[in-house]
Amino acid sequence: MSRNPKSPASAIPASIRDRSIVLVGLMGSGKSTVGRRLAQRLGMRFADADDEIERAADMTIADIFERFGEAHFRDGERRVIARLLAGKPMVLATGGGAFINDETRALILRDSLCIWLDADIETLVERVGRRSHRPLLKNRDPREVLRELAAVRNPIYAEAHLRIGSASTPHDHTVRAIMEALSEWKDPQWNN
Repeated sequence: MSRNPKSPASAIPASIRDRSIVLVGLMGSGKSTVGRRLAQRLGMRFADADDEIERAADMTIADIFERFGEAHFRDGERRVIARLLAGKPMVLATGGGAFINDETRALILRDSLCIWLDADIETLVERVGRRSHRPLLKNRDPREVLRELAAVRNPIYAEAHLRIGSASTPHDHTVRAIMEALSEWKDPQWNN
């Protein structure tokens, strides 16, 4: 896909366009929906790590959790993310727990631009209530689970290169906020 010199993507520094962009955050923060729209705006390929894991395992994530446990799932998740980041630059949406794994987090921070989509608990509860496929919510109160996860995971998500709020507004608002942040972002290690 050729880039129009006046397109929003042309405002993004070349050092970022040459890297994958990885979205992290709690379940319901909008990683997959925002990721698809961001990839389209940037003229990049989109992948959802959870979909790629299910394809590789030929099982649903819920089935992997139930049959083999979370540790097995996290190992497979790390390997799939490593494979995806070794390819052409893309926008990658990860599962909520991917960035919590030390090895996966180091890989993401080294090989991509990592963006934390941060949403408040009420927004997350409303969004996760739309679907029932999340193993960590099985037979539990979503609000309680999300509060517990936020307490543990938010300090780790804060290690991401950028933090973008994902409010209960349309996802296009979040995409615009990311595009603006990308156009202004500089990291001396990447020689912007």
